[in-house]
Amino acid sequence: MLKQYPTIRFILMRAGWYFMTFLVAVTINFYLPRLGKNNPVDIIMGKAGSGLSSEDARQKEEKYLQEFGLVKVKDGEIVRNAEGKPVMASKLEQFGNYIKMCFMGDLGTSFQTYPKKVLDVIKEAVPWTIALQLPTILFGWIVGNVLGALAAYRRGVFDKVFFPFALILSAFPFFVFGMLLVYIFAVLFPWFPAMGGYATNLEIAPSLAFLSSAAYHYILPFFSIFLILAGGQAIGMRSMGIYELGTDYIRYAKSLGLKEGKVLMYLFRNAMLPQITGLALSLGTMIGGALITEMIFSYPGLGMAMLTAIQNSDYPMIQGCTLIITVSVLIANFTVDILIGFLDPRVKAGLQMGKGA
Repeated sequence: MLKQYPTIRFILMRAGWYFMTFLVAVTINFYLPRLGKNNPVDIIMGKAGSGLSSEDARQKEEKYLQEFGLVKVKDGEIVRNAEGKPVMASKLEQFGNYIKMCFMGDLGTSFQTYPKKVLDVIKEAVPWTIALQLPTILFGWIVGNVLGALAAYRRGVFDKVFFPFALILSAFPFFVFGMLLVYIFAVLFPWFPAMGGYATNLEIAPSLAFLSSAAYHYILPFFSIFLILAGGQAIGMRSMGIYELGTDYIRYAKSLGLKEGKVLMYLFRNAMLPQITGLALSLGTMIGGALITEMIFSYPGLGMAMLTAIQNSDYPMIQGCTLIITVSVLIANFTVDILIGFLDPRVKAGLQMGKGA
């Protein structure tokens, strides 16, 4: 029946593969943080258990074990062995509890910031990550593609100077370039702060002092991502532009005597499909795209939240961060797959051929 509707079949097949990928990712997401032997409840007890009697400390520890689903529970009570000690839940039982909580929209309670919920911590961190990533992705995409198209069309001295510069920038890993900027502009020449999202003596508030401080701390992280993204986009657009310049329609447009700007617009529009795909993927993965940069600059986004969680064996926080990143990446890839199916004539032609078969 679905053979009559190739587009729907295409979407459902893609959705099935992405759902299977999601299940595998969620399983890895649960088991990977638990490969270590540290007991995260000990972290909480180290903070909250001081000054308590041994009995009070025992009761509080059992409360934490039950709350985090680390012990077996029956009829609301902890299952105990013959010695009266709590029976620890197996990894499979913990995984079942984790899946159940995820579908209920509860990512658990953070061990480190107890009793704060993981979702609350993520809600505080994600706006910082989006504020860093969204402008860098959009400006890097626009500037890189415009310069790449100009380099492909004009060639000559501009391309000979621009191309090596863009190639060097695009080859830099984000973390290396970030550390280089910190060394030059925060250590060698202390013009900008080396870490943080705002001055430590300020509180987050819609005030001029806070916004000015946040903008000042924003400069180095922004350029550490923007310049590399712009360089990579320029290289891609230049390659596509050179390819388009060799096509018949561009030669025909030039032979008709069309204005240079008009020809450049045709070239730019037809070379944009791969670049639009890259933009969609970058926007979809922006939540997890700046993790290393945030760690280098101690920027208060999702990257720092995840690093702190790893250092403190905060399982729910690690799982929450990686789950958000996984879902955003899968949604981005799925969306791009569907868009290509509608926008790329070659894919549409393949779907129509499948319908005819």
